[in-house]
Amino acid sequence: MSAPHDQPSVPPRALSPQTVAVAAGRPARVQGGPVNPPVVLSSTYVSQGVQQPGELLYTRMDTETWHPFEEALAALEGARQPGVVFSSGMAAIAAVLSFVPAGGTVVVPRHAYQVTLGFVDDLTARTGVTVRRVDVAETDQVVAALDGADVVLLESPTNPMLEVADLPVLLAAARERGVLSVVDNTFATPLGQQPLAHGADLVVHSVTKYLAGHSDVVLGAVVTDDADLAARVRAYRTLHGAIAGPWEVWLALRGMRTLALRVERSQATAAELARRLAEHPDVVEVRHPSLPQDPGHERATRLMDGYGSVLGLRPRGGAAGADAVVAALELWVPATSLGGVESCLERRRRFATESRTVPEDLLRMSVGIEDVEDLWADLDQALRSL
Repeated sequence: MSAPHDQPSVPPRALSPQTVAVAAGRPARVQGGPVNPPVVLSSTYVSQGVQQPGELLYTRMDTETWHPFEEALAALEGARQPGVVFSSGMAAIAAVLSFVPAGGTVVVPRHAYQVTLGFVDDLTARTGVTVRRVDVAETDQVVAALDGADVVLLESPTNPMLEVADLPVLLAAARERGVLSVVDNTFATPLGQQPLAHGADLVVHSVTKYLAGHSDVVLGAVVTDDADLAARVRAYRTLHGAIAGPWEVWLALRGMRTLALRVERSQATAAELARRLAEHPDVVEVRHPSLPQDPGHERATRLMDGYGSVLGLRPRGGAAGADAVVAALELWVPATSLGGVESCLERRRRFATESRTVPEDLLRMSVGIEDVEDLWADLDQALRSL
């Protein structure tokens, strides 16, 4: 196996995350050189004699096309180790949950990405892992669940209910108890929060979403400050073959260059739509971190620079009303993903594996970068059609 690539370059002075997203992971400045890294489409590398540390051998182990993205993401998250890119967000989740020993205990949100929850249930069936599900907005409840646990996996905001955790308190409590802490930072992005700075051991991303941002790649990533954890995650990727294609990683890096602009636009639009929807006569409930609904929201919202680009909407008429709204929309795209430039939505409980405590009529709405008035007009006419 080839050695991990060199540490990401550190700029001579501190840069804002918005600038880091543009500047990190660039090639060395040489006369006549490219400003963007190349895509190397090769599965194998020339290898004569004994392999030396840092030499590339085979793309399942390492390839230079991964390095610029891994370095840029690490810089965005404030990590001292290069990130580790994976073939999907779930491949990254599987890697970090491999730290839960057979018969061990993992703490997870009661509301989280449904496939993540399905994965921990599978761990229970296969290896006897105990799963403790908690409301991440209830800080005392989470802290109590950490006693005797091996790993805690947090989402903040949660998918799809948008509960927000007090990460500094929870991560400190995990460290005091010797519990390995993982934060899925997909929804907030590194522009909203940097969990490593609050004490997280590992940070996970579905790169498919905001980082790549154009609904055209499927990737995941893990970031950590700990060299040993980084080596173990990288070894997991190699042994399990959960590797990303070079072209997809190059596209993700290109998408990440506009992350700040896209997130700034979509967050501002989401906050405005949340305000208007809260006053709409055909709406039962709106969920968004800018609209505090319990004590956990108000405290944790102040920990984030932005409020997020995802909304939860419950129109009148129950599940049938929600389905009718989706069918009546003309601009919003009925689709299951999020974080792209296009606005999309779906009724989450149409999936049999979604948490039973998610309301049947909840629409998860991912706000894109379209004009706010166009998005609002489409929503308004669909709601009024009820």
